[in-house]
Amino acid sequence: MLTLKVIREQTREVAVRLSVKHFDAEVLLGAIIDLDDKRRALQTAKDNVLAEQNVAVKHIGLLMQQGKRDEAEAAKQATLAGKEKVKGWETEWQTLTTELNNALVQLPNLPSPLVPVGVSAADNVVVREGGTIPHPDPALPHWDLAAQYGIIDFDLGVKVTGAGFPVYKGKGARLQRALISYFLDYNTAAGYTEIEPPLMVNETSGFGTGQLPDKSEQMYYVGLDNFYLIPTAEVPVTNIYRDVILDPKDLPVMLTAYTPCFRREAGSYGKDVRGLNRLHQFDKVEIVQLRMPEDSYRALDEMVVHVEALIQSLGLPYRILKLCGGDMSFTSALTYDFEVYSAAQGRWLEVSSVSNFESFQANRLKLRYRDEKQKTQLLHTLNGSSLALPRIVAALLENNQDARGIVIPEVLRSYTGFERID
Repeated sequence: MLTLKVIREQTREVAVRLSVKHFDAEVLLGAIIDLDDKRRALQTAKDNVLAEQNVAVKHIGLLMQQGKRDEAEAAKQATLAGKEKVKGWETEWQTLTTELNNALVQLPNLPSPLVPVGVSAADNVVVREGGTIPHPDPALPHWDLAAQYGIIDFDLGVKVTGAGFPVYKGKGARLQRALISYFLDYNTAAGYTEIEPPLMVNETSGFGTGQLPDKSEQMYYVGLDNFYLIPTAEVPVTNIYRDVILDPKDLPVMLTAYTPCFRREAGSYGKDVRGLNRLHQFDKVEIVQLRMPEDSYRALDEMVVHVEALIQSLGLPYRILKLCGGDMSFTSALTYDFEVYSAAQGRWLEVSSVSNFESFQANRLKLRYRDEKQKTQLLHTLNGSSLALPRIVAALLENNQDARGIVIPEVLRSYTGFERID
C-alpha cells in the first residue's frame, strides 16, 4: 500500500509511474487527497474543541471555588455540548478513515524505473538465456510419459477432488520429495532459515502481503472459519513479521519454506492448462527476504543469481525475463520471471518469479525498523520461487526422455535413490 506522504508529496509522479502498469490513477488520487483533507480538517476541529474544553474545565473549577455556581453550571452545560459534538465528529472521522483506506488499497505498487514499458507478456525483456535446448526422439509430452511409466495419475486426481489435483505415484512421488528436499537444502546452504508455516491464513495476513482484496477470487476460502488456503508460502512467511519493529543489526532476514499451494486459477482453459502446466494444488519452495531499503535491489540481483544457479544445476535450458509494466503483479515494483524450455511442448514454461515489493507490503504489514534517530521506517520485502515444482517436473520428464525411459539429473540422484524412471 502506498503511503499518504508519497501520494500527497508526489501526486503527479505517482500517476505517471502507475501509467506504466496501465493503471489510470488520476481520479482515485484526487479522491484520496480529498478524503484525507476532510479527515485532517475534522481532526483539527476536534483538537480545537478538546483544547477549549480543557480550558473550560479549569475555569469551571475556579468558578466553583468562587461560589459562582450558576455560572459554573452554564459553563458545564456548554462543555457537555462540546463533548457531544466531538463524539459525532469521531464517528464521521472513522467513516472517512474507512473510505480512505478502501481507496488506498485500490492503488497498485509503483513500478521501479527499471521496469520496461509494455502492454503484455510479449513485451517482456529477455535478460539472458542459458543451457542447451534438447531434441529428444521421440518427444512425448509429460502427461503421456506420466501415464506410460505410472508416475502421475491425473484421472485419479479428478476422481478424488477434481481437475488440477494430480496424484503422484511411485517414482513420481519420490521425485517430488527429492526436488523439495534438494531445493530446501540448496536454500539453507545459501543462508536461508527454513520455516514450516501454516497452510491457511486469516484475512489480515492475506491483506498484509497484497493478495486481498486484489486476488480474492483466485484464493480458496474456508468460510466457516474465515480462513484462506495459501496461494504461496510468501503469505504466511512474510506475515511472521507483521506489526514487528526490527533492529537493523538483525537484518537481513532470509527465510525459505516448502508448502503446498492452492490457487483457483479462475478463467484458465485450453492447452496451457493440460497436465502439470496449471494446477489448483501444487508444491513450491519459496525464499523471502526482509531488507533495508538501500539494500533491496542488490538483494534482488542476488536472489536472481541464486535461482539461476539452481536451475542450472538441474541441467534445464532457461531464460530470465524482466517483466514489463503491463505484465506485472499488483504488488510488485520489479519482477524477474524464470522460464524453462519444454522440449515436447515446444515452448517456455514459467517456473519462478523473483520480485522486489519495496515498502508496499511492509506498509500493509506495519513491518518496520528503527533508524539511527530511533524513528521507525518501513523495510523492503522480496520473495521468489525456488522453485515451483510442476513445470520443473514437466521439463525434466520431457527433456530427459530417451528410448529406455527418463534420466534423473545427477544432482538429484542422492535424493531420489534411482538414476532413471523406466
